[in-house]
Amino acid sequence: MITAARAAEVATLLRDAARAEILPRFRRLAQGAVRAKSGPLDLVTDADEAAERIIEAGLQRLFPGCAVVGEEACAADPAVLDRIADADLAFVVDPVDGTANFAAGVPLFGCMVAAVSKGEVVAGWIHDPLGDDTAIALRGEGAWIADGEGRHMADLRVAAPAPVDRMVAAVSWMYLPEPLRGRVTARLPRLATTVGFRCAAHEYRLAAGGHAHALLFNRLMPWDHLPGWLLHREAGGYAARFDGSAYVPTHRDGGLICAPDRDSWEALRHALLDP
Repeated sequence: MITAARAAEVATLLRDAARAEILPRFRRLAQGAVRAKSGPLDLVTDADEAAERIIEAGLQRLFPGCAVVGEEACAADPAVLDRIADADLAFVVDPVDGTANFAAGVPLFGCMVAAVSKGEVVAGWIHDPLGDDTAIALRGEGAWIADGEGRHMADLRVAAPAPVDRMVAAVSWMYLPEPLRGRVTARLPRLATTVGFRCAAHEYRLAAGGHAHALLFNRLMPWDHLPGWLLHREAGGYAARFDGSAYVPTHRDGGLICAPDRDSWEALRHALLDP
C-alpha cells in the first residue's frame, strides 16, 4: 500500500530529477541532444534519458524490489512492458511527457509516474517542473495538488457535467485511424471548443482540476495515461475505452474517453464517434 507519506516521497523524487536533469536543459539543449525514435513525431532528448535514470534509481531505493517500466527503457527493449501485467509493484515512468514541446522550448511538459500492483493502478503522479507542484492520486483516497515542499494545496475535482455543445475538450485525433479520424475532426464544432497541448500530463491535470470537461485519446501507451487516468478517476471522473469497456494497464489501443460522469461520456461518444 502506498500511503500519502510515501506518495510525497515520490513527488520529491520527481522534483529532484526535474531540477537536476530537465530544467537545466530547457531551452539549452546541445546540438545532437534531440533524436527521433520511431518517427519524426516521436522524439527523445538527453533530458528524458537522464531523468529516467534518476527516477528509476530513486524508485528502486524507496521501494526495494519494485519493477520500473520507463518509456525510454521500453524504446530500447519492448519486452520491459511485460513487467506491468503481474508485478507485485511496478512503476511506469514518463520522464518528460510532452518531449516535442520541451525540445521546442514550449513550457508545457511534465514528469509522470504511476504505481501498478497486480494489474491495478494504485497511485499516480504528474509533476509540473516549471510550476513546481505535483498532482497526486491514491486509489480510493482522492486526488490533490502538492507544492514543491509537499504541502497540500488543493483537492482536485472534475468539472460539472455539461451538454456536448458546452463542453471544453482535449481531443487527440492524430493517431485515429480512418474513417474515424475524418468523422471525429468533422464533428469537433459540436463542442464548445477544443484544446491541444501536445502533452497528456497537462491535459489530464486540466480535466482533473475541472478546467476542461473531457479528453479523447486513441493511442494508449501506459506511461502516457496510467497516472492521468487515476488522477481523473480520483477527482470524480468517469473513463472508458471507445467500446465502453474498462481501461486497464495492459491496454495499448481501443481509445479512451474521459468525462465528468457516465452520461457525459455516452453523450460525447455519440456526438464524436458514432457512425
